[in-house]
Amino acid sequence: MLAGMKFGGMELVGLIVAVSFAAGLNVYATVATLGLLAHAGVLDLPSGLQLISSWWVIAASGALFAVEFFADKIPAFDLFWNALHTFVRVPVAALIAYGATAQLSPEKQLLAALAGGVIALAAHGGKTAARVAVTPSPEPVSNIALSTGEDALAIFLTWFATQHPIMAATIVAAFLIMIVVAIRWVVQALKNLFRGAEDELAAASSKKLNAV
Repeated sequence: MLAGMKFGGMELVGLIVAVSFAAGLNVYATVATLGLLAHAGVLDLPSGLQLISSWWVIAASGALFAVEFFADKIPAFDLFWNALHTFVRVPVAALIAYGATAQLSPEKQLLAALAGGVIALAAHGGKTAARVAVTPSPEPVSNIALSTGEDALAIFLTWFATQHPIMAATIVAAFLIMIVVAIRWVVQALKNLFRGAEDELAAASSKKLNAV
């Protein structure tokens, strides 16, 4: 898939994993980076992804990336923006994975598309959860720093996956583990919060009954 390099099965898997994760963070930056790398001769796109190398697609992705660059850094609005992009990042990641495996059987293409969509959803979910955590902060610096880091990570992972796909996939695996742990921690914290609220309500009700 890459110019000057022959991709085996593991390299292709690594590329799909890393690019899908990057798309889950910022799909416009990912698509624009892939297109620019193709024009630079770094990346030889398969037939299923030739559209990405079109200057029209690159320009559109760049323009939308510029819009997201600012929209994603506005506290509270970024939550709405990210919720809306659930229906953009995940499907596009699945399509990229599907196009990247054009040389494989239809069954394997569908499996790759499903894996790409799931990985993008995990990245998108982790991004949204992190944004929910920092949004209550009274200063906008947290949102700006977090969003800038996500943009940089998406671009870096996309490029790095074209050079070292297996290492890029290893980095993504570490991020996925962190996301799973963080989600479990958040779920447990919410359970404890609701359990504490129930206990307080029960205690208040008990006091009222005793007072009567």
